[in-house]
Amino acid sequence: MAQDALAARRAAWRMISAAMADGRLFSETAPKLLEPLAPPDRARAQRLATETLRWAGRADRVLGPYLRQKPEPALHGLLRLGVWEICTDGAAPYGVVDALVTILKETGVPKGQTGFVNAVLRRVGKGRVVWEDLPIPELPRWLRNPLLADYGKAVIAGIERAHAAGAPLDITPARAAPADLAERLGATPLPTGGLRLTDPGQVSRLPGYADGHWWIQDAAASLPARCLAPAEGARVLDLCAAPGGKTMQLADAGAAVTALDISESRMTRLRENLARTGLSANLVVADAFDWAPDAPFDAILLDAPCTATGTIRRHPDLPHAKDSADFAALFELQARLIDRAFGWLRPGGRMVYCTCSLLFDEGEEQITDALARHPGLAVDADATRIEGVDAGWHTPEGGLRLRPDYWPDRGGMDGFYIAVLQKPA
Repeated sequence: MAQDALAARRAAWRMISAAMADGRLFSETAPKLLEPLAPPDRARAQRLATETLRWAGRADRVLGPYLRQKPEPALHGLLRLGVWEICTDGAAPYGVVDALVTILKETGVPKGQTGFVNAVLRRVGKGRVVWEDLPIPELPRWLRNPLLADYGKAVIAGIERAHAAGAPLDITPARAAPADLAERLGATPLPTGGLRLTDPGQVSRLPGYADGHWWIQDAAASLPARCLAPAEGARVLDLCAAPGGKTMQLADAGAAVTALDISESRMTRLRENLARTGLSANLVVADAFDWAPDAPFDAILLDAPCTATGTIRRHPDLPHAKDSADFAALFELQARLIDRAFGWLRPGGRMVYCTCSLLFDEGEEQITDALARHPGLAVDADATRIEGVDAGWHTPEGGLRLRPDYWPDRGGMDGFYIAVLQKPA
């Protein structure tokens, strides 16, 4: 078999293995593994890896009758990849088996392992499994259990269906975008002001991309800046800013934006996007606990580091690469960042706290705790009552809770929590 024919599968397996065995997200491994590939192979590898882990629960049900015990992670990932291709991708079973066994042999594993993979996948290929009849994959226990406590079974089942469905491409148009941008893109306007594409193809070739008329941003992720709604010329800090969708929204609204982030590599993407859109901001690469502004800000947007559990429909590798080990440290960091940012806000200023998380600990409970720590601090519930937001999304403490199972007829949205805080005058 020609080497090029294996390139996409080889890269996909390495991405899957890195997630399952080493806890490394696709965002960490894909740049190095996919960059050498031709564009079609790059796209195919990304799709193979993403869909394999999205549907890993179903693949395990198919594999169950042929396994006496759970294989080690790298081998398990290869089997899952093979099952997904055989059961859903229309690939000939013998071709899938031959390709994956060849790739496994390249690693120098014992002959017994290649024979094991060969035997299991050939049995899968001869089986009569109806893929569509298998249950929707469930979240792993480390995440499902706390979410069940927060939401209950019915909501979690809806969220899991949304994860299985995947995510369309959402974009935020700039103020300078042409009025007929949706028509040019073949996009559907969303109630919250963005546009949605279901089959976009290569993003950089879409109308308006090179002209800077829009940027990629999930509908839920576009709402924090809209809730903050800074005045023209206001001094605004975007804290933990990269990759920059919210920075561009704030700059496009006419604010004088300082974008702060600890990651130089992620800030590079923000620089590129600002250059493409013709927008400007003062970019600062620094640790928020080492840096301080020269003067207080009128408004601050804090998109705090979090578990990112609201983005699983876009990043199905996350439940396989991560666990709850970092929960406590993240919750503490979020509280420290709220307190740090609160000190940089002028009297009477406003701050948005948001996370792309589904956990109450990273949203509702953070705000309740912040109110207890800072007498006089208040939640401006009216600030989240903006166009396109359903009344049922508001929370008792005055925030906004967004979930993947919302807008099921439109293709869902990321999970997010947003609250607008008002500092005493």
